[in-house]
Amino acid sequence: MSDLHGPSRLFDVSGRTILVTGGSKGIGEMIVRGFHESGATVVVSARNPEPCEKLADELGERIIAIPGDTSTVAGCRDLAANVQSRTGVLDVLVNNAGTTWGAPIDEYPDSAWDKVLALNLKAPFHLTVACLDLLRKAATPARPARVINVGSVDGMHVPVWESYAYSSSKAAVHQLTRHVAKRLAGEHITVNAIAPGVVKTKMTSFAFDEGDNDLVESTPLGRTGIQDDMAGAAVFLASPAASWITGVVLPVDGGFVTLS
Repeated sequence: MSDLHGPSRLFDVSGRTILVTGGSKGIGEMIVRGFHESGATVVVSARNPEPCEKLADELGERIIAIPGDTSTVAGCRDLAANVQSRTGVLDVLVNNAGTTWGAPIDEYPDSAWDKVLALNLKAPFHLTVACLDLLRKAATPARPARVINVGSVDGMHVPVWESYAYSSSKAAVHQLTRHVAKRLAGEHITVNAIAPGVVKTKMTSFAFDEGDNDLVESTPLGRTGIQDDMAGAAVFLASPAASWITGVVLPVDGGFVTLS
């Protein structure tokens, strides 16, 4: 079977231009590396310029560092404008930037809700809107433009940690994904979400400090998530293989949600 009709065509994202927010560390960095390895041009964005530029320098060609703060509407608009000026095209938007906050229920501050919801929930909406002109320009019936939101299995079950704003924001991201998917389907823009399970990152380091064995034992497939798991799901949702998929929340969690 030729490449034109084989697996390489189905999962080919080479030549695509992809923006990943929160792309300088954690799951975002895993996704950036996966797309780069697959031949895409990747715009890596995060609030802090230095790690974005460091990652771009390491990976070399087809990586563009464009720092930006997506926690405000103005920041989302500025990032979209900078992508427009630097690349002129955007095929895939990955809304990955996020944060968390943990505190006992009777001490949980209102400021935590404001911070977490601004970045985890409002930012994916506002940045998607800000990038719509670019995505519309790239979209065709045969090859839709893509929006990929990063949710969490903590938005699908009750977490063990007191991270009330985080889990609520991720559940809302899943619903936002379905809602925006319905609205943009007619414009040939698919909108899907990845719901990662337990993956070792800076954000989740506190849980690993409490004991890796408990996290492994709580996952039916017997391990925590790695780079290939996160990157593989994102590449799939951006590829021709997922051209007829929209409004889906895909758990990438080793079966963790089956326990809820």
